[in-house]
Amino acid sequence: MPIFYDTHAHLDDADFASDLPQVIERAGAAGIATLISVGTDHETSAAAVRIAGQYDNIFAVVGWHPNDAHKAPEDVRLELQDLALNPKVVAIGEMGLDYYRLPKVTSDAIGAEVEQIKQIQARVFRQQLELAAELGLNCVVHQRGDCFNDILELMRPFADKIRAVFHCFSEGPDALARVLEMGFFVSFTGIITFRTADIMRASLAAVPMNRFMLETDCPYLAPEPHRGKRCEPAYLAETARMAAKVKNCSIEDLSATTCATAQEFFKKLNAS
Repeated sequence: MPIFYDTHAHLDDADFASDLPQVIERAGAAGIATLISVGTDHETSAAAVRIAGQYDNIFAVVGWHPNDAHKAPEDVRLELQDLALNPKVVAIGEMGLDYYRLPKVTSDAIGAEVEQIKQIQARVFRQQLELAAELGLNCVVHQRGDCFNDILELMRPFADKIRAVFHCFSEGPDALARVLEMGFFVSFTGIITFRTADIMRASLAAVPMNRFMLETDCPYLAPEPHRGKRCEPAYLAETARMAAKVKNCSIEDLSATTCATAQEFFKKLNAS
């Protein structure tokens, strides 16, 4: 059976509280050999580390999600550093910017509020980039809403100090080219199986085989035919089948290349 790595899951989520061991067992039965559990704040990052400590094939990423940036301490580096030093932690994140849910600017007061939210997100993002550079860890980047240019500008001073993957990549080939030009990677979720996801499939078709990974982002974004249900790592097999079709390659070749890319990007996976 071809194996795959789920490079971005939220195994600490409450949706998995009652049956996580069974979820992990089903993942193994589906050929998902390695899982990376990703935090979104201090509490969930600590939970990701705990889960990784319980399973040989699970690793952790620790960080602050931009939608939780307003709850972050003044300096997130101090909280995250101890967690990041755990041997099962393979990257910092998920970090980034998210303008998708910003209030609609209908007055000067709301405009000022929006700018303040953006500044807080940028500060928390920049601090995590600094921590990743200091510790020699890669970055898992979240990007949603009209923030792509702002993200690249914040990352540009770090381009020669860090490596990054844009998780759940949802931009088109032009944006993909800019990400690749900076030396970064992308990762695709079950969205590529959706009927309306032509732009993401176009990016998948354009990306070199050694510059992308696969993920579920579970419990979110279940691929077809599970769309609308709780997503879990076993469903990565459906995403992989679509990815092989788009890349016009065998499922075995997709397995070999995406797993090798994940091992090369997340260096600590090789110690497992």
